[in-house]
Amino acid sequence: MNASPGGSDDAEVPSAYRAPMRSRDDDVSDGPAVERALELGVCGMGGRLDDAPHSIADALAAVDAVYGERMARRLERFASVAEGVFVWTRDADGLLWLGRITGPWRYDASADARDVDLVHVRACDWLDRPVEAAAVPPGVHEAFARGGRNWQSITRADAARLTAAVWKSRRSRQ
Repeated sequence: MNASPGGSDDAEVPSAYRAPMRSRDDDVSDGPAVERALELGVCGMGGRLDDAPHSIADALAAVDAVYGERMARRLERFASVAEGVFVWTRDADGLLWLGRITGPWRYDASADARDVDLVHVRACDWLDRPVEAAAVPPGVHEAFARGGRNWQSITRADAARLTAAVWKSRRSRQ
């Protein structure tokens, strides 16, 4: 039997990730990258490169050369998650937004993407409004409370199941 998101079989529920979309460049403000992501329907991370890579392999090699192995591993994790995983981000007002990855990695070499350092992106289907704080799963609040700028899995055991339930209830209202 296959469980649908929000059902009782957690093995069938897509994972949930924290996507802060904050540049490691301290000269870049925190809010504009998230605004751009929500507006364009993408999720992403920074790591500007002088030459736009044409493949994820080229991007990983270039990021490793410019930013180091740890950043390259973060990019590889971001690029390799399955389509359909849930992602949470937080806007400049502290509001949490829920989305689902819907496409493969690509490099956005546009000037606007470079300005906000959101160049490594994937298509993402975001809900049309932020999720009320009371409806956000505790594991998501905990993941953002830790701070940081890294894309990472939300590891609390119930986070994915509760996120799927939020997604299902909010999508039915849109």
